[in-house]
Formats: sequence, structure tokens, C-alpha cells
Amino acid sequence: MRPLRYSINVSLDGCCDHRAMPADEELHRHAVENLERADALLFGRVTYEMMEAAFRPSQQTEALLDWMEPFARTINAAKKYVVSGTLAQVSWNATLVDGDLGKAVRKLKQEPGKGLFVGGLKLPLALSELGLIDEYEFVVHPRLVGHGPTLFAGLSRHVDLQLVSRREFASGAVALRFVPKR
Repeated sequence: MRPLRYSINVSLDGCCDHRAMPADEELHRHAVENLERADALLFGRVTYEMMEAAFRPSQQTEALLDWMEPFARTINAAKKYVVSGTLAQVSWNATLVDGDLGKAVRKLKQEPGKGLFVGGLKLPLALSELGLIDEYEFVVHPRLVGHGPTLFAGLSRHVDLQLVSRREFASGAVALRFVPKR
């Protein structure tokens, strides 16, 4: 069974607004390493559209920095599944997921391979509620933001986690990887 892994950048005060997090070459290399641990990406509509606008060559409005290119190549090549109740179709090597979320994701997890990777906020909340996330990674940035969306707002139950690894970056950010206690 393929594991479902989640990763998100977060400030010390819990903000997950991607515009508030500094991006650098080392963090992008780490993101590429994460994506390479998966056979496919699972996105909600907002994350899909945001990533497509930023990294799909035909959609880009600004040139990428050289050190962003490996991430762009990796995400462009990746198989993507998009969960959306509003999109009628998707492209960019993507398949629309409809119907029962739990059933659809369980089916994807049962396929052979290295794993699935999910990002964003709303979809991971729903997946966590269903107990479908096998690994959580929080890249905690040494920054206070004071506003913006926060992690798992509205989660209906506690999810106890066990720390399995940590990685410090030159920027002061720390990647903390957890698995659910079962």
C-alpha cells in the first residue's frame, strides 16, 4: 500500500499562507526530495490552481529563479489527482477525483508504488479526519506572521503524532516529520 504523506510550511504562530514564508534554494531542494518520494500528488482545487499558475510552463507569467527549476521540472512531470466539486476538468497531467473522498483515496493508496503526496489546508484536514494521512511534515519557519490561515482549523478530534525525524535548514527553518500513533 502506498503511504499518503503531507507537508506544509508554517510560521511559528501557525500561519500557513505560502506568501508569508520565505523560499530559498535549500528549502526547494527539500521539497523536490519530498516529491520524489511519491508516485503522484493529491491536490485540492486551490492548491492545484496555485501550483499550476506558478510552475506549469504555459501558465507562468514570471521567469523562475534557476534554483526553482528542479522543483518546477519535478512537479510538472508528476501525476496529479485533483479533488474538486467545482472543476469540470483538469489538465497538467492530472485526473479529477470525484465521489466519496475516503473511498477514492483508499483506492489510490492501494495501488502499488512509492507513495502519494498532499499539500494545502482543506484537503489535508478532510484526509486527517478520515485517518488517511500516514506521515505529517511541518516545515516550521522562524517567523511570526500574525494573520492568515492556520493548520487543521476545525479538526473534530485529536490526532496524536510521534516524531520520527527532524531536519534543520540554514535559514533556521526546521522540518519535523511525524507519523500518527496507532
